[in-house]
Amino acid sequence: MDAIDRRIILALQQDGRLSNVDLAVRVGLSPSPCLRRVKLLEERGIITGYQAVIDRHAINLSLTVFVEITVARHSRQNAALVGQSLSSIPGLVACHMVSGDADFLAEIVVADLSSYERLLTEHILTIEAVEQIRSNFSLRPITTSLPLTLPSA
Repeated sequence: MDAIDRRIILALQQDGRLSNVDLAVRVGLSPSPCLRRVKLLEERGIITGYQAVIDRHAINLSLTVFVEITVARHSRQNAALVGQSLSSIPGLVACHMVSGDADFLAEIVVADLSSYERLLTEHILTIEAVEQIRSNFSLRPITTSLPLTLPSA
């Protein structure tokens, strides 16, 4: 990936609906080479898709909770059980198996605190292999795109 590819990716992360002509202008290419580069980035699996970014507040999912989950009696089976159970939780945005104090870190969106309490008691606390849960509430997001640094010119 060179500097032009990075500029293409950064521009598409900011606005995935850019026309090829507008994208080409932003990155300093003519439209044909720009389109070829985008197609190559897609073929190489660097760009894996395009999606709409939804305003969570507009659809009444105003509370983002990061839930740290520790698995009881560490084993492959318990980790698989927790991972599979977490993947079916309503409002789950992302979930990662992590190292450190917790074993899983789940990002969950809900309408409000009482909705989170309901989700916690009805879904997360019912997973047998869960030993400990710690909830962290987001005050506001800081960034929403991958930090691709451009080399100095």
